[in-house]
Amino acid sequence: MTLPAPAPARTCVVTGASSGIGAEIARGLASRGLGVTLVARREDRLRALADEVATAHGVRAEVVTADLTDEASRTRILTEITERGLSVDMLVNNAGFSTTGPVSANDPAGEIAMLRTNVEAVAHLCSLFLPGMVERARGAILNVASTAAFQPLPGQAGYAASKAFVLSYSHAVRAELAGTPITVTVLCPGPVKTEFAEAAGFSEEESTGSLPAIMWESATDVATAGIDGVARGKAVVIPGAANKVSAAGGHLVPRSLLLPLLARQHPALRDTRNA
Repeated sequence: MTLPAPAPARTCVVTGASSGIGAEIARGLASRGLGVTLVARREDRLRALADEVATAHGVRAEVVTADLTDEASRTRILTEITERGLSVDMLVNNAGFSTTGPVSANDPAGEIAMLRTNVEAVAHLCSLFLPGMVERARGAILNVASTAAFQPLPGQAGYAASKAFVLSYSHAVRAELAGTPITVTVLCPGPVKTEFAEAAGFSEEESTGSLPAIMWESATDVATAGIDGVARGKAVVIPGAANKVSAAGGHLVPRSLLLPLLARQHPALRDTRNA
């Protein structure tokens, strides 16, 4: 088993913990007796979740508010945890979001904010927390990517590319840590019923209608699959049989066939197709 053993002075950092998959991962870790440090911008939601898991499972639950697009704010996460006398045995890089629509019509500030959250924050937080794990000879990292990592995605070009980075980066760091007690797992969910789609600009009808119902997974099931994957030392976790098939197809089908199909189906490109 590669999940850390519970201890009063140890914690698991979960970014993007205020809702969705991040909140469910925090609940899942706490249910196994592990202390959690919840990281996001929405302090009220973090504190409500911290109170919930502390009461339900008797674990130590910490809150650190941070803007993951900002380097100084990310660095402060480690500083605050260290000042509280805690060591980080698990890092969950879950925070992320997507922009939508053609790149020719996007908001440059939004694109940069997405890349700073989805790419820069993942690499920075791994760089901050891995040295301590190596020094203590224990630890685990769970990076949340997406099945979008397995192929380019017209209509969400930057998002899919950012998740491809997370997948590649996780594989490489895992290989660097071979022979040590520290593992790296990358979680690649397909569509999940969370606030993610709404934040990306999709209506409920667009998000549920763009993909078959069989591909949709609950945030709880995705979180459980990720935690179980870490416990088993798996490199990649793709929840749901349909999503495993989709990821394999996205990787293997020739781009000349796949990309036109994806572009025709993507709801964010509907206006450009009808122009």
